[in-house]
Amino acid sequence: MSLRWEPDPDIRRGNHVVHHLHAHLVFVTRYRREVFDEEMLTRCEAIMREVCESFGAQLAEFNGEGDHIHLLVHYPPKVALSRLVNSLKGVSSRYLRAEYAGRINRIGTGSVFWAPSYFVGSCGGAPLSIVQDYIDNQKRPA
Repeated sequence: MSLRWEPDPDIRRGNHVVHHLHAHLVFVTRYRREVFDEEMLTRCEAIMREVCESFGAQLAEFNGEGDHIHLLVHYPPKVALSRLVNSLKGVSSRYLRAEYAGRINRIGTGSVFWAPSYFVGSCGGAPLSIVQDYIDNQKRPA
């Protein structure tokens, strides 16, 4: 059997779509305050994982530092990234502020946990130059 027909566990299938979409997300705390410690990052990862699952997405990687977090999300094409981000930031903010109120209030982020902006980058697959060459070299009918 050719490699073309071997099932790839990273490629997901729907009724009318085959997809392999990944996004790298970065969220920064309000005023870049150093809020996170190991325990809080572990709890934040659990919250983010639950939110991703509710969207039919998968949190592939998670890590962070004192003032920001990085997520690698494998998501279906029906999910609008802006809605996923809104939910990730909103739900995590509510839970973290409730569970770590003393710590967060001491740091002084006000009534908002996350900064209003975020970074998102698409990733995975071949480098952009390879995809451009592939498209450019298609056999266009004469």
